[in-house]
Amino acid sequence: MNNRRQIIYVVDDNISICKALKLLLGLHGFRVETFTSAEEFLAFKHPLKPSCLVLDVRMPEGISGLALQKVMAARQLLIPIVFITSFGTISMSVKAMKAGAIDFLPKPFTEKRLLNAIEIALVKNKAQIKQQKEKTKVEEHINTLSPRELEVFRLVVQGMLNKQIAAKRGTSIQTIKVHRGHVMFKMQAKNLIELIHFAKKVGISTSKV
Repeated sequence: MNNRRQIIYVVDDNISICKALKLLLGLHGFRVETFTSAEEFLAFKHPLKPSCLVLDVRMPEGISGLALQKVMAARQLLIPIVFITSFGTISMSVKAMKAGAIDFLPKPFTEKRLLNAIEIALVKNKAQIKQQKEKTKVEEHINTLSPRELEVFRLVVQGMLNKQIAAKRGTSIQTIKVHRGHVMFKMQAKNLIELIHFAKKVGISTSKV
């Protein structure tokens, strides 16, 4: 595996820790980007590549590690986090893990445990990136639908039959069939099951009306 295609971000106010982790992870072939504050990390333009964030919990100035985790969630910055700390508490660990952290490592930690946590994070992020790309593709297809086609799409995935949609819209069944055909073509859906799958990916309700 070419680890250079994967990015490990390190955020720690201790420059020595940043340098040590950059050296260690660099020896394993990773591209490593280090930051001494959460603000620097947030200002960085993160490419859409498998990534992991090794993050210090306590930073005396600016945004703390746990606060950064919240900001990332709000911004939908999908980079799994491995927390590291010299002064962590059980409550901090529980809070971080409940919010989706991969691991919570007390310093000093072993190289093996860090690499294992990073590997888990990268596997998770690859899946997240795949899902995001699939969602973006579905959204692009949806944007090609006319307002009437979008309405038909929403009603079809809710389980309504052509005749029911025609009655609701006050139009002919043939007209609905035409719209439905356009929807299937533009969405590149092979069947109704796939169309429903696309709807779920972008949060369109598939509950029966």
